[in-house]
Amino acid sequence: MKIPLHITFLNLPPSDAIEAEIRKRAEKLDHFSEHVMHCQVTVDSIGKHHTQGLMYEVRVDLTLPGTEIAVSHVHRHEDVFVVIRDAFEAAVRRLQDYVREQRGDVKTHEVPLHGHVTQLFDEGYGFIETPDGREYYFQRDNVAYPDFDSIAVGTEVQFLEHVAAEGLQAKRVTAGHHIPGMH
Repeated sequence: MKIPLHITFLNLPPSDAIEAEIRKRAEKLDHFSEHVMHCQVTVDSIGKHHTQGLMYEVRVDLTLPGTEIAVSHVHRHEDVFVVIRDAFEAAVRRLQDYVREQRGDVKTHEVPLHGHVTQLFDEGYGFIETPDGREYYFQRDNVAYPDFDSIAVGTEVQFLEHVAAEGLQAKRVTAGHHIPGMH
């Protein structure tokens, strides 16, 4: 890290063991991004709950060029090291997401198209028409729910578009009441 790690203890005495664990985990952040400029970790004992033991909050604040990542983890757990582990794991996930976004590696999820089945053939294939009139071919293997034999002409479906050399095809075809916006 370019700027030293800062550790703050609130409502509990400083501990060499806790500080060593935080330092160990903070050093690993550099494996995920060399751009972490600052790391502030706050360990707080929120108090003792009469039936569930101590409650700890561990907050990890990371500063990177142009952004900050803040993760706060609260647990009722007698072992502060578990809360530290969970907070750093959450911080690593957020840091990995940030790095992927910066590289342009963020996955985009395909938006399902909607339509209705216009033709079905005993050989295990059929056609779907979208509201704008496009026609998509699909096979038995492309039906995810319920199954090919349960679909009828007129069934409302959602699906993912696949453009093949043969034309427009529907993948992961699903039917039923679970389709948002379909009535």
